[in-house]
Amino acid sequence: MRILLVEDDDVLRQVMQSSLCDAGHRVDTAAHLADARHWWRVQPYDAVLLDLNIPASADPRQGMASGLVALREARARGDRTPVLVLTARNRTEERIEGLDAGADDYLGKPFELGEVEARLRALVRRSQGTDDRVNVGSLLLDRKARRISLGNEDLELPAREFEVLWELFTPPGRVVSERELSEKLSDSDEALGDNALEAFISRLRKKLAGSGAGIRTLRGIGYLIERDK
Repeated sequence: MRILLVEDDDVLRQVMQSSLCDAGHRVDTAAHLADARHWWRVQPYDAVLLDLNIPASADPRQGMASGLVALREARARGDRTPVLVLTARNRTEERIEGLDAGADDYLGKPFELGEVEARLRALVRRSQGTDDRVNVGSLLLDRKARRISLGNEDLELPAREFEVLWELFTPPGRVVSERELSEKLSDSDEALGDNALEAFISRLRKKLAGSGAGIRTLRGIGYLIERDK
């Protein structure tokens, strides 16, 4: 998954980013509202982790702001990205305010890092209509274990090839546009070109040979994974 983490505490942000990256996710971070609003507008995400009480900008003279500003803006422009609110505020009225603003779940600090990742997976499953374990032919994706297997053997893949399959499995049969794949796989400062994406797809096709699963190209539209005919 590609995740936006909005958290102003430097230590907590770094710990959470490291934990999520170790679990195989791509994580962009924002330490204040201005950055959160920017990244949420320009980059598609599978989920957003949102702190409520954050600085308005990098300029301390602008004071504090609420992460709900970015959330309300996203919902107003039709962005339905699942949002998990993380905050030390644990009063009922504040939880209601967050949920009414469009948050999908709420987790009070302190929390276990494993629970954050589990809740994210649950939110994304619900939003995308997918299960933790999905198969096409003998190819199986286990999202909880972050493992892809062919039959009884694990399929070892480089990180970006794994992410391509992850996207194609959400859910299988869904057409994923070239632009969507490119944006999900690009680094924040370097876009993934069409030739690089096609190279990932080509290598994956060779590795999936004989699995009963194939990646079909719809020219000018995108890609989908389906059972070989």
